[in-house]
Amino acid sequence: MTLFTLTPLSATIFFVVACLAGYKYRRVWKAEGPAWQLWISGLIAAGSLLTLAFVPLSPGG
Repeated sequence: MTLFTLTPLSATIFFVVACLAGYKYRRVWKAEGPAWQLWISGLIAAGSLLTLAFVPLSPGG
């Protein structure tokens, strides 16, 4: 058993956060908004997707 695992609920939350952050990134990018907002929302989206990619899902939930 690994030390860190995601439950189905936490994986869903990470996925929703990644989608919302990606949507925010795209809106700011299209509006040519401030670069700091691009960085923040991009890092949140990337961190969420990397967490989903590399942290295993718990089998039992």
